[in-house]
Amino acid sequence: SITIPDSVTSIEYAVFHQCSSLTSVTIPDSVTSLGPHAFSECSSLVSITIPDTVTSLEDFAFSKCSSLTSVTIPDRVTSIAKSAFSECASLADITLPSSLISIGEAAFNGCTSLASITIPDNVINIEQEAFRDCSSLASITIPDSVTSVGVRTFFNCVSLTDITLSGNLSSIGVDAFHNCSSLLNISLPSSLTSIGAGAFSKCSSLASIAIPEGITSIGESAF
Repeated sequence: SITIPDSVTSIEYAVFHQCSSLTSVTIPDSVTSLGPHAFSECSSLVSITIPDTVTSLEDFAFSKCSSLTSVTIPDRVTSIAKSAFSECASLADITLPSSLISIGEAAFNGCTSLASITIPDNVINIEQEAFRDCSSLASITIPDSVTSVGVRTFFNCVSLTDITLSGNLSSIGVDAFHNCSSLLNISLPSSLTSIGAGAFSKCSSLASIAIPEGITSIGESAF
């Protein structure tokens, strides 16, 4: 374990990268940012408290922390960067703040223990592959502030049975729900105009779907 002194204001690039025996860390309130790969591949890290003073989580900050089970993102954070928690295979509980606006590319990719997550109402962007290979994810609600579901966002979420889409959604990206083999039904909003190639391909449990009248484009092998 390690206690970071109060004089530290930022944890820079790869400071604790691959510290495979590190089990716990205490971050002081003086810290405002966690840099790229700050704790990536700390495979024994079970829990971490991110202080309320932190405003940014950079790319791969906790990527491949395979023992990390839960985390709370503080209220000042507005975006979760690329692959920030990717391949955190034990991560089962994460609390996102109401301040959050953007969920970055592959932010939770491969979080195979994550069964549910609440996306705050202020989120505008959910980038590509954000929840790819979250094989335990059973349900999710995308708030009305979101207007598009990116490429492969929920790719291979094989346990996903129930999803509520934003009422203002205009596009669903390529392979967005590919191989969501447990998805039973989905209601497409009237605002939707585009469904990308392979968007619902291999959704083998999907029995029926109503295509809104405003659709102008349906990609190859969409279903």
